[in-house]
Amino acid sequence: MAKVYLPSSLSAVFRIMSDEPSARLFAGGTDLMVRSSPQGTESPLVCLEGVGELRGIDESSGEVRIGAATTHGELISSSLIGDVFPVLGKAARHIGAPAVRNMGTIGGNICTASPAGDTLPALYILGAEVELRSPRGERRMPIDCFISGPGRTELRSGEVLCAVVIGKDHGFNFHHFEKVGQRKAMAISVASLAFAASIGADGTAAKARCAFGSVAPTVFTSRALDDCLAGNPMTKDVLARAAAIAREEVCPISDVRASEEYRRRVTGNLLMRLEGARKD
Repeated sequence: MAKVYLPSSLSAVFRIMSDEPSARLFAGGTDLMVRSSPQGTESPLVCLEGVGELRGIDESSGEVRIGAATTHGELISSSLIGDVFPVLGKAARHIGAPAVRNMGTIGGNICTASPAGDTLPALYILGAEVELRSPRGERRMPIDCFISGPGRTELRSGEVLCAVVIGKDHGFNFHHFEKVGQRKAMAISVASLAFAASIGADGTAAKARCAFGSVAPTVFTSRALDDCLAGNPMTKDVLARAAAIAREEVCPISDVRASEEYRRRVTGNLLMRLEGARKD
């Protein structure tokens, strides 16, 4: 059985990582437990749940800092997240079952770097940055640069993902998240869409941002798609043009959950459904 460490501070985490270079970090462990070997020969584990520096949601004048060990349940129950970043709260509600949402963390969702990670499209359209610390210092980088491929990140040896930081001045007044899976709940997404826009009284979107999950090796975004929507009303014709761009540009795979062609078709359909979503 693997040795498990329970540090209560970030400095203690760094000491353990120095003494045990093969140690693996985790918080909720909802992905780690699935991937663990039944033979119990894993490397030492470092549980981050008791590290205060990695918990909580804090607001400053210009941004919100979400500790990496903050659970999806805490995101959902946060009035701050609901008021300022409703698309993120909506995405968190689609993760697994209540037990998973109360254990799984936003930092785990990011570091797993799955194309199907439900919070990731929302973080992409909000321009989130990750805060990374090591004994050598601290750095920040945009999340779309941090996640470099399916299951891959730019986390360096000795570094810890400490928080996600999101600016509050995005200007979006319409937030939407929708996910298609093999059933209505507790399913990995076949395709998902996070969408945010600044929509005027006449229905025109001054700016819009879309991000899709499960239809490319990482979260899929497109400047051409965002430009197609910006400056236009969200009518059926405009959304149809955007859907055509999305279906052309995504690069999904076929797997046990859906075919490439199905994912491509659903990607466009999710955009077409935005017309109805605005009326809800």
